[in-house]
Amino acid sequence: MRVLLIGANGYIGRFVADRLLADPAVQLTALGRGDDADVRFDLASGSPGALTRFLDAVHPGVVVNCAGATRGGARELTRHNTVAVATVCEALRRSGCGARLVQIGCSAEYGPSQPGSSTAEDAVPRPGGPYGVSKLAATELVLGSGLDAVVLRVFSPAGPGTPAGSPLGRLAEAMRRAMQSGDGELKLGGLGAQRDFVDVRDVARAVHAASLSAAQGVINIGSGRAVRLRDAAAVLARVAGYGGALHELDGPPGALRPAIGHPRPDSDHAHPVAYPYPDGCGSWQQADVRTARDRLGWRPRIGLEESLADIWMEAACRI
Repeated sequence: MRVLLIGANGYIGRFVADRLLADPAVQLTALGRGDDADVRFDLASGSPGALTRFLDAVHPGVVVNCAGATRGGARELTRHNTVAVATVCEALRRSGCGARLVQIGCSAEYGPSQPGSSTAEDAVPRPGGPYGVSKLAATELVLGSGLDAVVLRVFSPAGPGTPAGSPLGRLAEAMRRAMQSGDGELKLGGLGAQRDFVDVRDVARAVHAASLSAAQGVINIGSGRAVRLRDAAAVLARVAGYGGALHELDGPPGALRPAIGHPRPDSDHAHPVAYPYPDGCGSWQQADVRTARDRLGWRPRIGLEESLADIWMEAACRI
């Protein structure tokens, strides 16, 4: 099976590449903007015609798109998350390869949900920010393309390679600094959000399964269990061996409060701090993952403690 992987150097893409390369039946070609890609191509600025010619030459059976942007303004997010996917869909429509498309979506497409609820694929998406809007637009392009396509809506990925700027990455970095300086207490803010964490290696397994399946439409990829960030911080402290006190400095989104791991500012110098989950999803997200089980035969295997241990291992190496 010939697979074209777009975005192999990204957080999820790296693990998808490893998973696909471990399958002896897969012949993998990586397309991306970096020098180490097999083929250099920028989806946000390249033409569908150029990509079509490449698809006709390589003739993949599956195209996996892990490319995209998580940060930036609305224009940049639209270019990299929506326009890029439009290019992929148009190129596949023009090509004679007939490849199946596996698109990586995001739970931010759903927006806020009712605390205690599990979000299924038939929920009406109401993204609360430009990132979620750009990803939802990409999903709608895929679903309306007429292609053999599936969109995996990934909830909150965790595990090795977690970006340092993510909430869990910032937690690990704050703990590393506290241990390095011998601080007996760690002040953390914004720990009230509850998210459905899923290990990035389990996400890669889901992508592999989706590549081999005939499933179409949207499929949630998550653990099926929401975890409060303050509980994740406690687990991280345990796996890190941090014996100091964790002091929570929390409040409603938008309140004046310190960011994760930063000391409380003096009242005369208080300033707004970004909410640790600027994904527009409010205080709660939890996936209904029955569709992934029924249509992909997929279940998460790696628990949050193992994911956090791997995050900590990478952070500890910076001591």
